[in-house]
Amino acid sequence: MRAVKSVLVMAGSLKRENPEIVEDVTLIRALRDSNLPKFLTQDAILFKAILSDLFPGVEIPEHDYGQFLQVIKECTAKRKLQVIPTQSAKVIQFYETMVVRHGVMLVGPTGGGKTTCYDILADTLGTLKDLGVKHPQYEHVIKTIMNPKVGFQNGSIKYSILIG
Repeated sequence: MRAVKSVLVMAGSLKRENPEIVEDVTLIRALRDSNLPKFLTQDAILFKAILSDLFPGVEIPEHDYGQFLQVIKECTAKRKLQVIPTQSAKVIQFYETMVVRHGVMLVGPTGGGKTTCYDILADTLGTLKDLGVKHPQYEHVIKTIMNPKVGFQNGSIKYSILIG
């Protein structure tokens, strides 16, 4: 049921942001956007094929991230990193996943870009806040790195990044 709720939360958000888009297209896009970040590359190709088979002829417009994407690129360049579209897309996917889910893990091999992804997202959210963009998620991020094998007592952390 959590997966269904995530899709519905994302669909509601997309519909509020884009009221002119037809509801079935909004739902398909929410289904795609809430599930794609979970798949490996080869599984993502299969998932997209299944969506196109289930909804033939339905053209799903890509979301225009505008200023959000521009700030991601600027924050990447500030770190003296090359701006790569797939990395920027992963930062956006991570953000969208965090908006609809309480717990998120970045999983991958050493050197795969997990730390870079969450650092760029944290910089982006803080920069957008500093620019005066009004959005409830655009805040400065306090990163707390902790070992997931270590417990803590009577503590409550709203957002944390766990590094194993």
